[in-house]
Amino acid sequence: MRIFVVDAFVTEEPFTGNPAAVVCVEGGGAEVMTDKFRQGLAFEMNLSETAYVRPIEDGRVYELRWFTPEAEVDLCGHATLAAAKVALDEMGWGADGRVAFSTRSGILAVEKVAGGMF
Repeated sequence: MRIFVVDAFVTEEPFTGNPAAVVCVEGGGAEVMTDKFRQGLAFEMNLSETAYVRPIEDGRVYELRWFTPEAEVDLCGHATLAAAKVALDEMGWGADGRVAFSTRSGILAVEKVAGGMF
């Protein structure tokens, strides 16, 4: 398990953006990470959302779930972009600057474009 904090929607000004925690789970870590654990970690991170990402389907698609400090939610835009940034730039997941997430709201595809923007 690796934990990152990423600011989405940043500008040139300091302290801008919308922070989200991103937790990447690989291998056996997925089996021991219960919903209760995910909720507890989101509470501990104390950000509006904590995103949990893990590879599924031979690494072509990644499960993505979002938790606030209080509950799991169906969709979160800024935490999705934060998860894509971590998956592509830190974990080396995805292909050709693209990553697909399987979520409770369906498949979400994110593509990195010129200048490192998503």
